[in-house]
Amino acid sequence: MVFLSSASPRMGSVLAASAAPAPPLPPGFGLPPLPPPATGSGPQREAKNVLPNPGAFEQCHQKCKEVFPTQVNGVRLVLNKALSKHFQVNHSLQLSSTEDSGYRFGTVFVGSGQAGPAEFYPVLVGDVDSSGSLNAQVIHRVTDRIRSKVVFQTHQQTFVTWKADAEFRGEDFTAAVAFTNPDVLDDSGMVITHYLQSVTPALAMGGQLVYRRRPGDEASFLSLVGRYTGSNFVGALTLGWASVQASYYHRASDKLQLGVELETGSFLEDSSMTFGYQLDVPEANLQFKGVINSNWVVGATLEKKLLPLPLSLVLCSFLNHQKNKFHCGFGVVIG
Repeated sequence: MVFLSSASPRMGSVLAASAAPAPPLPPGFGLPPLPPPATGSGPQREAKNVLPNPGAFEQCHQKCKEVFPTQVNGVRLVLNKALSKHFQVNHSLQLSSTEDSGYRFGTVFVGSGQAGPAEFYPVLVGDVDSSGSLNAQVIHRVTDRIRSKVVFQTHQQTFVTWKADAEFRGEDFTAAVAFTNPDVLDDSGMVITHYLQSVTPALAMGGQLVYRRRPGDEASFLSLVGRYTGSNFVGALTLGWASVQASYYHRASDKLQLGVELETGSFLEDSSMTFGYQLDVPEANLQFKGVINSNWVVGATLEKKLLPLPLSLVLCSFLNHQKNKFHCGFGVVIG
């Protein structure tokens, strides 16, 4: 897990983004704010009735997932150092009895190209551990409408995966295509296409098509998604051939956020429901996150920023009642 930390303004605009201990994504891929209600008439009214860009397909459920805490096992120490407004390095040490322990060194480079108040390009992110395993990402804004990303991952001396994608953002739609581990000689690889369209200022709908090919086997999967964004809530639903994902996010107040998510596996055989909350106490520089799901897993995290020192403390505990397992973690972030 990568904890929040303080750095230079540009470095702070880089968000975490990968399943492995991995490189973050730059902002600009989240849910766009809703436009104010249109008033007036003529050209002024038509200009205000333009539909917003719906954002990225894979982030339709992001608002809900951000509320849930992330499990931390053992002890983790993270040291961040901004060498300049463009370049940052970080060191992390993990000690755990249930996960791989070791040291990781990471770097972040943020270019001088600016696409928004907190969106800069290009972004190069990478980290390597003591065994030589590498994670790297390159993200660039090719044109005003096109963003591209390339991801590489290795495990020690073994190449694991590489992925390249391009995203086109129109006035009221987003289209993207991604290629994962394409191999012409082995006749294998995966192609993923996304399309998300704003139907109204609050409603967006789209779909995803996945095509996978390997020697002696090929398959394709289609899923549809819908997302409704209100003034203080977001509801999203994804329907696949053998799975369903539904999420609801609600901002109850300036300090309290709630999220509920339902996920089903193959033909409803493996289903789970998760409820989580996030409570911010800015007066004390505290943030609480809690979660409970239908598998009787209860977890919580507490993050305390010791301002004005560049230091954050994180406490975490998770209890699985069905398996009778308890995990706890402690983290320190400096810089």
